[in-house]
Amino acid sequence: MITHIHNTDAEAACALIERILQVTNERPAGQTVNIALSGGSTPALMFRIWAEQYDAQTPWDRIRLFWVDERCVPPTDEESNYGMTRDNLLNKIDIPKENVVRIKGENTPEDEARRYETEVRSMVPEEEGFPQFDIVLLGAGDDGHTSSIFPGQEHLLTTDKAYAVGTHPKTGQQRIALTGMPIIHARRLIFLLTGKGKAQVLADIIDQNDAGPAAYVGHHALHTVEVFTDKAAAE
Repeated sequence: MITHIHNTDAEAACALIERILQVTNERPAGQTVNIALSGGSTPALMFRIWAEQYDAQTPWDRIRLFWVDERCVPPTDEESNYGMTRDNLLNKIDIPKENVVRIKGENTPEDEARRYETEVRSMVPEEEGFPQFDIVLLGAGDDGHTSSIFPGQEHLLTTDKAYAVGTHPKTGQQRIALTGMPIIHARRLIFLLTGKGKAQVLADIIDQNDAGPAAYVGHHALHTVEVFTDKAAAE
């Protein structure tokens, strides 16, 4: 595991974008890089910086965007992860429409989990029977959840389904979630964790224990794991 500590959340976001560009540019010409994105306020900052500062140097025609998870709401809902990405990044860049593969949160949850898994499997190469994204970008909640896999729903870490339905333990909101096995098979698993509220989960991930879903996937990942964070979380 490689940990990158930066002074601010914006600096951590810039460093992560530069890593994504490095990974993309190192791939042979013509090869598409498959990236699974997460939602939340921390990626929102990263997406704005990406659009404003790195758009011109990003080969969008070689990047295909998927989602780690999505709340079961329409894309126009303020809680939609796709909607957040659209507003902060997609509407500001020139990425081919076919390179944006969203989870349709407005559909019936179980049906959409199956549909999206089928779509992902048709586009993303597999390793040991699971889709292998080039990059899976994860955040984590203060409770240690990641990809809408919450404490108490650890069966989603080991299921043979690539996408499944998770449930927020307090609100009962259903979400479509990338499960543990494709996460740990990613070519590069990257956490973006900033702010004091992420201090404990960051410690758990770095300690490589199984204290929660985020720490579990970081501990069991089969390939490269990187953490981009700021001093507020690292202290």
